[in-house]
Amino acid sequence: MQQGLALHETLELHELMTAKTVCLLEAKARQQLVRDPALKAMLQQDVQQTTQAITELQGILGKAQI
Repeated sequence: MQQGLALHETLELHELMTAKTVCLLEAKARQQLVRDPALKAMLQQDVQQTTQAITELQGILGKAQI
């Protein structure tokens, strides 16, 4: 039998997801302002990786049982 997450673990994951969401919004906003192609590419990569991390966190939280 698989145990769910403890309450403090769930809260920490929510906090992490909130921080990742703020980073994602900031990277997307900065993409609109950046003109340098290399920096723009780095921001795009950051957006993709952060989006994937948020999706994974949502999956973990969706399976959490309190």
